[in-house]
Amino acid sequence: MSRVAARLAASLALIAPVVAAAQSTGIRSWCNPVDVDYRYNFEQINTGPSYRSGADPVLVTQGGQYYLFATIAAGYWRSPDLVHWTHVNPSRWPFEDVVAPAALSVRDTIYLLAARMEPAPVLFTTKPATGKLEFYNRMMPPLPYAAARGDRADIPDDSTPPGPWDPAFFHDPDTERWYLYWGSSNTYPLYGIELDKRKRFAYVGRQVQVLRLHPELHGWERFGQDHRDPRTPFVEGAWMTKHGGKYYLQYGAPGTEYNVYANGTYVGDAPLGPFRYAPYNPVAYKPGGFMVGAGHGNTFQDLHGNWWNTGTAWVAVNWNFERRIVLHPAGFDADGDMYADTRFGDFPHWAPTKRWKSSDELFTGWMLLSWRKPVTVSSALDSFPARNLTDENPRTFWVAKTNTPGETATIDLGRDYTVRALQVNFTDYKSNRFGTDSVYPARFRVLGSRDGKRWTMIADLSRETRDRPNAYVELPAPQRLRWVRYVQGSVAEPWLAISDIRVFGNGDGAAPATPASLTVKRDTDERNAFVTWSAVPGAVGYNVRWGIAPNKIRQTYQVWADAPTSLEVRALNVGQEYWFSVESFDENGVSKPSAPVKAGLPPRG
Repeated sequence: MSRVAARLAASLALIAPVVAAAQSTGIRSWCNPVDVDYRYNFEQINTGPSYRSGADPVLVTQGGQYYLFATIAAGYWRSPDLVHWTHVNPSRWPFEDVVAPAALSVRDTIYLLAARMEPAPVLFTTKPATGKLEFYNRMMPPLPYAAARGDRADIPDDSTPPGPWDPAFFHDPDTERWYLYWGSSNTYPLYGIELDKRKRFAYVGRQVQVLRLHPELHGWERFGQDHRDPRTPFVEGAWMTKHGGKYYLQYGAPGTEYNVYANGTYVGDAPLGPFRYAPYNPVAYKPGGFMVGAGHGNTFQDLHGNWWNTGTAWVAVNWNFERRIVLHPAGFDADGDMYADTRFGDFPHWAPTKRWKSSDELFTGWMLLSWRKPVTVSSALDSFPARNLTDENPRTFWVAKTNTPGETATIDLGRDYTVRALQVNFTDYKSNRFGTDSVYPARFRVLGSRDGKRWTMIADLSRETRDRPNAYVELPAPQRLRWVRYVQGSVAEPWLAISDIRVFGNGDGAAPATPASLTVKRDTDERNAFVTWSAVPGAVGYNVRWGIAPNKIRQTYQVWADAPTSLEVRALNVGQEYWFSVESFDENGVSKPSAPVKAGLPPRG
């Protein structure tokens, strides 16, 4: 018997007889990134990088179910509750798969159009759960005044690049008129045009330019990590939402390959504008924490009438465009301001079961128990140590020396906690897989112990049939534990690689103190502000928060406690005053927020 197998046998011999099944039908929570079976990307099959990814999501409802469409998914997913997801293999699908799709549900029909550089078909379905798709239009007409594919010459203002790339449908329920928006470029704007539904989405008139980026005025539209790259940013990911008689034209910026990918909005009185920039932008912004990035998605209402905003998070282990799908509660306030709540955006949240009054109701209050806690593993490659498993960074990871059953990773939480959920995030390390039509489930068990000797099964995915690279498991009942042990069953990839094992629950102590001495200094460049605060003993991290009024503090930048208690926020709008606050959090809970501090405009002259 190998040493690894012996370890496994010893562990299983000590397991208590009561086994808690992880796949309990009573699961009520979920956690970003969305727990779907992300598909392997085939685009780099001839150059080498192999990775699972999901991006550019559109989530719609139809017939009491949720349907999720995304880039290179070999189909789509359905869910009854935003928790349990099933992949649907469609009867018709482009050979090259779908990128950045336009999907819209109107009455009993879902319409689908993939991003293309030339005319393409529109598909539709009235039975999305079955995967049966039909042609609504065998071929869209050419975009009016569009340049030919491959034309690299300058495109005049009265024309458009080839497309429509990154398309989005909009149906105005009050007028029964249809529109298409599209664009993805760091040179050209987003466009919009009316469609004639009676003629199977023929174009009406000519396109109009609906918006461009202005990074010189909008700090969050600047490119790069924390908006520090001088390169020209990208605008893409159009989506239209009508609310309160206003038209909210959503867009993604400044680029998918950094932590600051976000959704913003312009607001207008007509579907094709003119549009006004929303001073509270960005709408969905998550530059800190485990899953960073929230751009290029859509806004939709769930089965209970609550608003949500979907987006794309950045992983970038094997390729800059290696990504995941995220989902955040959203809404419109009494003034019509659009917002998405990304505070604790990658911690467990309750699934919606009714209309909520505040998105705060969805946060479970289960805190991260595993941050920087010591880990012991059965084996590790030298460059991929055990400590990476609890650093809350998906771009660092542990790799075992084998992918055989019995490899283990054991986290010592340091003391007994009430454990309620966990998330195992697998990494593609030399996976060498490129097929989007195959499923490669990882099978494992998770054990828990209070004394490090007697172990109880707390999660059993040993018979899992779905590939879950970001497997979230809510325990059927809370468990008092100090040690949490991952036990490998089988993995289809050549290497067992895990970026983070995240453990959630609560300690027994009081919530941490509110950070003191909050100061905010607006830079002479109004797009930036410098924030400092005093450290809180024992804190796991801090949420730096800001907004355009004391009662509209909605932006969040999460900072870990091993970082300096200072932050340069580079996402502000020129000419706009802001209010800042900060809160601390640890294993026990969250502090009260500090009193808002105004960050006015610097003197001019």
